[in-house]
Amino acid sequence: MPTECPIRVLIADDHPVFLMGLKIALDAIPEVEVVAEARNGKSAVEQARRLLPDIVLMDVDMPQMNGIAATRAIMAERPRSAVLILTIVDDLDSVMAAMRAGARGYLLKGAGLEDIVRAVKAVGQGEAIFGSQIANRIVDHIAKPVQLAVPFPELTDRERDVLRLVAEGQPNSVIARELDLSIKTVRNYLSRIFCKLQVTHRTEAAIRARRAGLGE
Repeated sequence: MPTECPIRVLIADDHPVFLMGLKIALDAIPEVEVVAEARNGKSAVEQARRLLPDIVLMDVDMPQMNGIAATRAIMAERPRSAVLILTIVDDLDSVMAAMRAGARGYLLKGAGLEDIVRAVKAVGQGEAIFGSQIANRIVDHIAKPVQLAVPFPELTDRERDVLRLVAEGQPNSVIARELDLSIKTVRNYLSRIFCKLQVTHRTEAAIRARRAGLGE
C-alpha cells in the first residue's frame, strides 16, 4: 500500500530562534516535511518558485518584502500552493489584507504546536483556518451595524432639513412653518446651502438632494 506523501512546508520568518524551533517541531511530525526556510519575503517568493511547496508558513513583518506582498506574489505564480500566515500581527487590517492577497489562514504565534500542525493539515486539505482570536475579531467586525453615509456631510442637521423640504418642492413659507423658522432665516439657510453645495439656484439644489436620497 503506497505511503501518503508528506505535506511539504516552506517556513518564512525573520526570527531565527522561532524559525528553528518551529522547524524542529514540524520535522518531528511524520505527515510534514519542511523543505526550506526563508528569512525575508523576497527569499520566500524565490524558494516557493524553486521548491513548489504545498504550504508556506508566512510571517507578516519581514525585511525586503513583507509577508502580505510575498503572499500575493506566490499566489500569482503558484496558486496551487497555500499560504498560512503565522505572526504576532493581530490587527484586522492586516488579516483582511492577507486574505485579499490569497492567504488560506491566519494564526498568531501564541498558538500551540498542536494548533499549528492542525492548521497545516487543514490548509493542506484545502480548508481555510483562523486562530480563535482572529476568528472572533472577524466575527465582531462583520456583526457591527453598518453606518450608512450621511448625505452632504458638509451641511448641518438643520441645513439638511431645509434641503430635504426644498427637494420635496416646498416653498419658503412652508419650510418656515415646518421648521418653526422665519422666512428670513430660511433664506439665510438656503444661501449657506447653495454656497456649500456650489450650486447657484434652488432647482439645482433640489436635483442634487433628490439624487442623494433626500426628499423622496
